[in-house]
Amino acid sequence: MEPLVVGSMASSSYQVVTSESGPQTRFIARRFRQALLRRNNLLRSPRQDTTCMLRFTSQNKFGGDCRKVQAAVDDFYLGRTLRVPVAAACLRNHDKDESRAKDRLPVPVEETRYFNFIVIGSGVAGLRYALEVAKVGSVAIVTKSEPHESNTNYAQGGVSAVLDPSDSVESHIRDTIVAGAFLCDEETVEVVCREGPERVKELMAMGASFDHSEDGQLHLTKEGGHSHHRIVHAADVTGREIERALLTAVQNNPNISFFEHHFAIDFLTKQEGSSVRCYGVDTLNIKSKEVLRFIGGVTMLAAGGAGHIYPNTTNPRVATGDGVAMAHRACAVISNMEFVQFHPTALADEGLPIRPKHRENVFLISEAVRGAGGILYNQSMERFMPQYDSRWELAPRDVVARSIEDQLKKRKEKYIYLDISHKPSKEILSHFPNIAAVCLQYGLDITKQPIPVVPAAHYMCGGIQTGLSGETSVWGLYAAGEVTCTGLHGANRLASNSLLEALVFSRRAVEPSIEYALGVGISHQDIDEAKEWPRVIEASAVLDKFQLQNISTFTACQREQLQQIMWDYVGIVRSTERLEIAQAQLKELESVWEDCLCKHGWNPLMVNTELCEMRNLISVANLVVSSALARQESRGLHYTTDFPDLVERQRFPTFIFPSFPISLKGNSQVIYKMPVEPARISEKRGDLS
Repeated sequence: MEPLVVGSMASSSYQVVTSESGPQTRFIARRFRQALLRRNNLLRSPRQDTTCMLRFTSQNKFGGDCRKVQAAVDDFYLGRTLRVPVAAACLRNHDKDESRAKDRLPVPVEETRYFNFIVIGSGVAGLRYALEVAKVGSVAIVTKSEPHESNTNYAQGGVSAVLDPSDSVESHIRDTIVAGAFLCDEETVEVVCREGPERVKELMAMGASFDHSEDGQLHLTKEGGHSHHRIVHAADVTGREIERALLTAVQNNPNISFFEHHFAIDFLTKQEGSSVRCYGVDTLNIKSKEVLRFIGGVTMLAAGGAGHIYPNTTNPRVATGDGVAMAHRACAVISNMEFVQFHPTALADEGLPIRPKHRENVFLISEAVRGAGGILYNQSMERFMPQYDSRWELAPRDVVARSIEDQLKKRKEKYIYLDISHKPSKEILSHFPNIAAVCLQYGLDITKQPIPVVPAAHYMCGGIQTGLSGETSVWGLYAAGEVTCTGLHGANRLASNSLLEALVFSRRAVEPSIEYALGVGISHQDIDEAKEWPRVIEASAVLDKFQLQNISTFTACQREQLQQIMWDYVGIVRSTERLEIAQAQLKELESVWEDCLCKHGWNPLMVNTELCEMRNLISVANLVVSSALARQESRGLHYTTDFPDLVERQRFPTFIFPSFPISLKGNSQVIYKMPVEPARISEKRGDLS
């Protein structure tokens, strides 16, 4: 059967091959020719000598049914879809020299989805927010991996809240501020501690199942830095249980659409005078390699932390600082990035009877183990915490982590021991079933043997500065969870306050963001997407396998080098000299990496997951170093040998403000270099107006 030529543009022919003939076939051909004329930029061939074949055959998903093919083409012609339906059409490139056809970027496939609310991240903050705003509008949840893969899912300890009559909100406030080295925002602390109990009760009403004592009351534990038993938990898998309950509710909500395996590339922003407004986000479908654009009235950023700027972290693979880096490129105010929390007790693989194979994140040994009576020993089985703090093992995490670091350096050892074996076996297995099971996989019985542990990067206390309603300095962009800096944690997070913070601020952001979306929100019809935000394209559509392999291999190598720089020079104990070395090495690493990209044909409008992650890691690492250099004192998680004491006049947050003026006409800020402005200590919080 001879193909029917239905349209041409320049010297490129678009042909349709059908499995039928007759009037219906010719009608489809005419309609598709009209569609091409309306959307000529969409399917323009990479080179003028390239011929594209559009095949409607019995092999496609429509089974050769011309009525279905016609419906698909009609949808495209009438604008109900923003691309030729892939299920109905298969483009074939007949250029004899395929490599020459890729000399120019092909015009990317365009697809835009519109929602009232866009949520980036599927941890507790994102899910809790989505469930509330879904009561008034449509919601898209964009998540980088599977829905459950978030920092929330790995949280073991629990949620801190005043639920015991012998406890008080005032006591919780005091414990939080003391742990935060008096850098906490006191208004924020009071809001969180007072609203926390109600947020926990809401979780229980939604089906989250927490442990109860024999008397039927909630079983509350005590962790480091807390003066009372106030940790609500589900054995040692609290985060997993909360995630389960919230995901169940989300999946049963018809107003919420889930987009898993979608990597958030960058926000769609416009500069309006001295302000910046967010209209949505571009994402990359990791599996199909297509770029999907989301436009909405409000964007909620709940993308989690950045543990993978270090080689040893308790965070899952997805925690590459994407949220903070995106917000920084969008000109949001960033705060307190020098305060990286290293959890004192991550499982030390080197001390296990059976060494695990390579894994991308270390296994956390919960704070609750020390809260239940666990004791820290060096390898000579000498208890050492009494030498460092009067609270012994129940000192805040920054104190315990530095104490362990000191022991390891003095004794030239690679791990210490956390021992809970003196407690009854039944009690241990009841409270820590998951920890016991994981350790047993590697030949360690925690009811009889001490656990080898070592500090690991765990939590970012700094992030995007937000107000009491989750608002950022970018209009239309709200944020909640670890990606933010609300002022709650100050210079060091109190154990089990992270899930609490996420619950409180995701709920507090609901009413103001609804008001924004309904009031001064975005009219989709008023946005000229093509003019405002050029489309990006996935790299594999342009580069050959050899180019991609070279880039991927070199990027992986540079990523490991970045992590080692941060571990060696920006760890638990710092110095000005070491921070300056890190800053210089990061600059050199970025320059060498970008030179490699250019050498192998990289174009600024290309994206892929590995490279977007790498750029985000570089951005966040630079933010941490810049903030650390600005703080010339030791406070909380930031300890520097050059300034070992607290300095009262520096008891203010660190801010990194954007540079203005800057052109923001472009969505994928990965194509631009956003300079890291020198951080500065400021008495005033950043202006969010």
